[in-house]
Amino acid sequence: MREVSLLTQQQLNRIKPYFPVSYGIPRVDDRRVISGIICVIRYGLQWKDAPPAYGSYKTLYNRFVRWSRAGIFNKIFHEVAQ
Repeated sequence: MREVSLLTQQQLNRIKPYFPVSYGIPRVDDRRVISGIICVIRYGLQWKDAPPAYGSYKTLYNRFVRWSRAGIFNKIFHEVAQ
């Protein structure tokens, strides 16, 4: 697999309005986590095989599941497809 790649700041700014508001404890770096989720999906990896540079695989998985159930990724995909 290639080096770890992150979303560019421009890409992150485009989808950031769709992120839920964080209350209380600040979230782990959104850019790194979203990039990790994309990496897992792109390469067909199991969550536990995500490169450590993206952070804990549990964080990647939990964010993916929570945001998927809340429909956040659907909104993001719709925006990107425009």
